[in-house]
This record gives sequence, C-alpha cells and structure tokens, in this order.
Amino acid sequence: MARTGAQYLEGLKDDREVWLGAERVGDVTSHPALQGAAGSVADLYDLQHEAADVCLVTNPDDGEPMNASHIVPRCAADLQKRHASVERIAQTSLGILGRSPDYLNVTFAGFAGLAHIWAANGNDRGAANLVAFQKEVAARDLCLTHAIIHATVDKKLGDLASGGGEIALHKVEATANGILVRGARVLATLAPFSDEMAVYPSHTFPNSDPRYALAFSIPMDTAGLKLICRDSFSLPSSAFDHPFSSRFDEQDAFVVFDDVEVPRDRIFVDGDHDICANVMNIGWAANVMQQTSLRAAVKLEFAYQLAVKMVEALNAGNPQTYEMLGEIWSYAELTRSAVKSAEEGAYDWGNGTWLCDERPFRALRPMLPKWFARVNEIIKLLGAHNLLTTPTAAQLAEPSLRPFIDKYLQGAAGTSAEERSRIFRTAWDFVGTALGSRVELYERFYLASAPRTFQIAHHVAQKQPGRSRLVDELLARKSE
Repeated sequence: MARTGAQYLEGLKDDREVWLGAERVGDVTSHPALQGAAGSVADLYDLQHEAADVCLVTNPDDGEPMNASHIVPRCAADLQKRHASVERIAQTSLGILGRSPDYLNVTFAGFAGLAHIWAANGNDRGAANLVAFQKEVAARDLCLTHAIIHATVDKKLGDLASGGGEIALHKVEATANGILVRGARVLATLAPFSDEMAVYPSHTFPNSDPRYALAFSIPMDTAGLKLICRDSFSLPSSAFDHPFSSRFDEQDAFVVFDDVEVPRDRIFVDGDHDICANVMNIGWAANVMQQTSLRAAVKLEFAYQLAVKMVEALNAGNPQTYEMLGEIWSYAELTRSAVKSAEEGAYDWGNGTWLCDERPFRALRPMLPKWFARVNEIIKLLGAHNLLTTPTAAQLAEPSLRPFIDKYLQGAAGTSAEERSRIFRTAWDFVGTALGSRVELYERFYLASAPRTFQIAHHVAQKQPGRSRLVDELLARKSE
C-alpha cells in the first residue's frame, strides 16, 4: 500500500542507533539537523498520492496502489510508466536528492526480475528470499538504504586484508535463526531516514574466502547496527536563504555491524562469490541507470535554467557567457537523448524482464561526474562575486536596510533586489555551500569514479560482436 508522508515519518520512530557528533539521536524526524531531510522524503510519499496518475500503479500481488518505481518491467510500457514516475520524483528535489527511495526501489525490482542470476549454483533459497523481499518492499512501500563499499584502511593491502581481515563486513558464524555478521561498510546515504539497510556486492574481489560474499537486508533498528553520520550540512533556516540546505541534506553514514544477526529469510547470498560477481554485471546498469540518468537530466536542466536566470538578472550576455550556457544545455540534452536511446533499445534480458539497452548508459556513466563538476564551475564563473552579495530574508525584512538593498542590489531590466537575491542564493546553495560541495563529491563517485567506469565501458565494448569489423575489413583489402 502506497504510504503517505505521515505514515513514513511514523515508521522512522524506532530504536535505531544513529550517531550525529557525540549525540545518539532519539528521533530523526524532530532533530534540528535531520528533520528538514526527513520532511522532504515524507513529501515524496505525499507526492505519489498528489500525482497518483503519474506515480502510482496497481500492485499485481495484492491489487493495492504502489509506486511505479517498484515495477518489475515486463514490456516497454512498464519502462515508460516507471520513467514518468521517476522523473516526477526527481523534479521535486530538482535532482539534489541522489538517494530518493525510488533509487533502491528500481534496484531491487531489477534484481527480482533477474532472480535466475541469484539462483545460480543452487542458491534457490537466496533467490526466493530476494523475490519475497522485493514484494514486501513494494507492498509496505519501504524506504531502503544500502551499504555496498568496504571501508578503506590500507590500499596496498586491499579492503579485505586490512585489519587482519576483520574490518570488512564478513560472516562470523551460522546461528539457529540465520547468520551473524561483523565489520563495517560505507557509505549509506539516506541511512537515518530509511526503513531497511541492504547489503549487496558493488564489485567483485579476487578472494575466494566465502565469508565476504554476502547479500541481505535488515531493519534499521536491528540490534548491533550502528550509523555514524558525517557532519550535518543542514541549515535550519528559511527556504529563501537556503533552498537546498534547509531541506535536502540526505546524510551519509559509516555503518558498523557489531555482531548483527541476519534472519534466514533475509539472506540473499551466503558465501557464493560467483553470484556476487554476476548480479552487478548482468542487467544492473541497464536497469538502475534509467533512474539515475533521469535524475541527472532533471538536475542538468534545472542548472541550465538557473544559469540563464543569473545572466538575465544582470543583463550579462556576451559570446563567452552564451558559450557556457550552451555547454550546460548540451549536457542536459545529451543525457536526455541517452535515456531515450536506451529505452527505445530495451529488450528482454531473461526471465521475462524488460530492461533498457545499457550501451548509452555505459557511455553516459563516466561522463556525468565530469559534467556535474563542470556545471558547478560554470555557475561560479557566471556568478562571480554576485553569489555573495545576497541579502538574507531577515535583512530584506529589516525596514532600516530595505531601502538601501532595493537601491544598490537591484538587478537589470526591472529585476528587484529580492528576486536577484533569491536567484543568486539559490545558485550558491547549489554549488558553493557545504551541501553543494558534498553533492558535487557525491556526483563524482556514487556510480564509481570516471576512470573506473571508462575502463568498464571499454571492456564491455570489447565483448560486443563485430566490434573490430571495420578495421579488419580495411586491413584485409588488397593493394591496388
């Protein structure tokens, strides 16, 4: 059943162990540094009812409404329905929320659709658990986070060998009810605001030790699960002063599993490296990158429109300015075009699951980190000192200051001082505040670094049939 925002917030009031600084947070929905983001995620749960025609579909299992991001796509129409919902969700945060709930909804819908990959090597129970879990997530409309990266301690030793092999998350022993796990993972975005913590492989390791080959999910209030949050970048002020920082600090947490028991029916993989190697290599990019690319397209389009308003507010157009504006527009259009191409090339990936053509996404994936960093640079170049000459809402409301602000900080062509301030405060919060810097770092690495994904793109391309045909034909021609 599709939840409301109030139902979602009520579900966060449990005994989860969330640490912010030296404080264990009692209620993430009311804590000053967390309530803004909690409320913004709740807004997404309300949105699905306000825009039900776009966001909701009928759950085939129970006939109740469910978010379209839970669809296990079986045809092109399913992908288009999911497209419309994901795009509408991204528009609510303008792409700033990188881990809105639809991200992992889409991820697990894809995993469940390709359950035969998880069932390899006799792992039928694990695959059945995963399918059942995905159905539960859809039926209960749960919000998930994930922790899929091992903590970095000593790069020369490697993630698994560091600390004598005890730092990386690993299985300790079997229990009467499941397995006991211990260790750490990073970096769980949205963790304080999630219902469940999912663990699955982000990439494979050349290590045959089955202790590290794990995939499972557990509730956030599971005993022994500790969330150590980074500094808060939330600024609990007005949306005028900080339109993003006041609402969209989704948090990132270092996750400690201090002898956590995972129930047997929540275990998807227990000790099989072959499965862990395949679940992310077959279909993952074709599935999840529909969501990530749509979010990116919305964010890039917003950046373009914001940059245009900045230029117009100061009548600052010149050939160099128009070049930079055109550059941002090109990134947005190329992203949109990649999504269109991937969706039009969709096909059955097996088990009746219809996913996008992953080739456009493979090409797009290493480019987005570069593009987002460049967009931020362009906005800073266009804004210059104007990004810092921005009166606050309180200063605008002060009668003794307002006449001077209206006179000296107005913009061109009738742009009021208040409108100009709103535009440039928005731009600064987008690229320059603590949250803006965090979001740029997030964009650089959350789909893996650009160098690594370029390498992956090359290796995938080499597996495509006929890749060397043009060169071979040229070299085979006889001299005339």
